[in-house]
Amino acid sequence: MSRTALTIDDSKTMRDMVSFTLKNAGFDVTEAENGQLGLDKVNKASFDIIITDVNMPVMDGITFTREARKIAALKTTPILILTTESDANIKNEGRNAGATGWIVKPFNPEKLLQVVEKVCG
Repeated sequence: MSRTALTIDDSKTMRDMVSFTLKNAGFDVTEAENGQLGLDKVNKASFDIIITDVNMPVMDGITFTREARKIAALKTTPILILTTESDANIKNEGRNAGATGWIVKPFNPEKLLQVVEKVCG
């Protein structure tokens, strides 16, 4: 059975790059353009990992993470934040919201996969 991933980013280019990287590692990938659409997706399907940007219209990634953690089925699902933000306060906000890890863009595909494998165990 293949593993599933949800990638949430308002940039189509970034979603494509993350999807390409994960698909090459054997994941089935679902995409969403913002946190609200991401929440809609997690309410309809289950995922082995979620990768979200922070700065997006409609709902940002930290709010998405906070909301996702309220859903019983997502309490232990790894949520990685992939963003250009490197500010310590924002990282803490992400951690407090329930993020499993933080990766700064631009990302190295091999490094992303290492982190994904580590948190998916």
